[in-house]
Amino acid sequence: MITVAPTGAETAKSDVPALPVTLAELVSTAKECEAAGAAMIHVHVRGEDASPTLDPGRLREAVAAVRETTDLVVQLSTGGAVTDPYEARLAVLDAVPDACSLTCGTVNFGDDVFMNPWWFMVELYRKAQALAVVPEFELFDLGHVVSLNRLLDAEGAPVGGQVHCDLVMGVPGGMPGTAAALLAAVALLPEGASWSATGVGRTTLPVALAALSAGGHLRVGMEDTVTFAPKRPVKDNAELVERAATLARLALRPPMSTVEARTLLGVVDRRNGA
Repeated sequence: MITVAPTGAETAKSDVPALPVTLAELVSTAKECEAAGAAMIHVHVRGEDASPTLDPGRLREAVAAVRETTDLVVQLSTGGAVTDPYEARLAVLDAVPDACSLTCGTVNFGDDVFMNPWWFMVELYRKAQALAVVPEFELFDLGHVVSLNRLLDAEGAPVGGQVHCDLVMGVPGGMPGTAAALLAAVALLPEGASWSATGVGRTTLPVALAALSAGGHLRVGMEDTVTFAPKRPVKDNAELVERAATLARLALRPPMSTVEARTLLGVVDRRNGA
């Protein structure tokens, strides 16, 4: 399964003109990435000035637009920007996406701190269960894997029954983007969990290759890297998906269809009023 994270909350449009920040750019990107092999899209939204926002109206509009024009699993970020308040992050689920991110602990994030205290994890998880939104557990460090197991022990299985995680690697302050770190994290995951891996910046390719060899799925996109190769900027998100799909086929693990991804994750079908 290939997930595309096209925008994020850290990169400025003024620095990276190819970054999709408007609704039209998001929809166009989603369609191109689905055609290239993506099955899920991890969505951050931007405001009129292209700055990150958790505006409820914009979130609902984004979910509806991507759902109407593609068959991608629509996953909203509940992380937002590191400055977003807890209340706004919880309210993300009111847009009722197919899936959401759920980060399993606080982590140093470059010069900032990405706050995810225990009580917030529990409240977000309970709301996801109540709204039948599938969580993807975001794990930036080995301690987050321990917290994931604690959360499942305390609150039970997620909607759909499948525990799906994303190992976010290479963030300054989190676990390094190495094969050794990836294998250490995977060894601690709950039995039966599926997982993808995200390599930030220069770790994109090493993490992707390690994940493919170890049975994992992939997340790529301009949220995580804006450089395709040394001194070569990313042209668009679709080329990152295309590269991931090529690597997957070389590993004899061809990209999942959107139907297969929905089945894996146990997503509630909300398309066309279903």
